[in-house]
Amino acid sequence: MARQPRRYAIHLLLVGGHHELVHFASLDAFQAWYGVLNAGAADAFVNVPIGDLDGEYLVLRPSAVSAIRIEPQYGAIED
Repeated sequence: MARQPRRYAIHLLLVGGHHELVHFASLDAFQAWYGVLNAGAADAFVNVPIGDLDGEYLVLRPSAVSAIRIEPQYGAIED
C-alpha cells in the first residue's frame, strides 16, 4: 500500500538568494496555484499562501522565482 503525503512543502528559491517555504495540502492545490503563477505577466504580482490561516500571503513577481522544489511530507505536521 502506497503512503499518501499529509501535505507538500514547497521551497521557493528567489532571485538574490532568498528562500521561502510554503505548504499546500495537496499536489492539486499546488498545481492550481502554479497555473496562476505562469498565467500572468512576469512582472505582475502573485499571491502565495504562506500559512494555514486564511488571508496570510507572500506577494512576489513570477520573474523573481528562480527554482521550485517540491517535498512531500509524510509525518506529523510540526508547525
